[in-house]
Amino acid sequence: MTQTAQTIIGIIAEKALLEPGDLTIDTRLEALALDSLAMVELVFALEETFDISVPFNANDPGTDDFDLSSVGAIIRAVEGLVSQKAA
Repeated sequence: MTQTAQTIIGIIAEKALLEPGDLTIDTRLEALALDSLAMVELVFALEETFDISVPFNANDPGTDDFDLSSVGAIIRAVEGLVSQKAA
C-alpha cells in the first residue's frame, strides 16, 4: 500500500472515529454513517493534505469526477488528482 493510500485511510478513519485498521479498500463510506459535516471535513482534509481541489459536485450521485463511494475509490481519485497536478 502506498504512503498516499495509508494517509487517506488515516484521514477517513479519523473522520469516522475508527482505527485505520478497521478500514479496507472495499469499505463503503455509506457503511461508516458519516454525516454531511464529516463528509465536508473529509474533503477539506484531503484537499489540504494533498494540495488538491476536489470537484464541487464530488458527492453528487452519478458524478464520475471524484468518487466518494468507497475507501478504494477515494484513494484512486486522490492519486489521480495528485498525478494531474504533477504533470
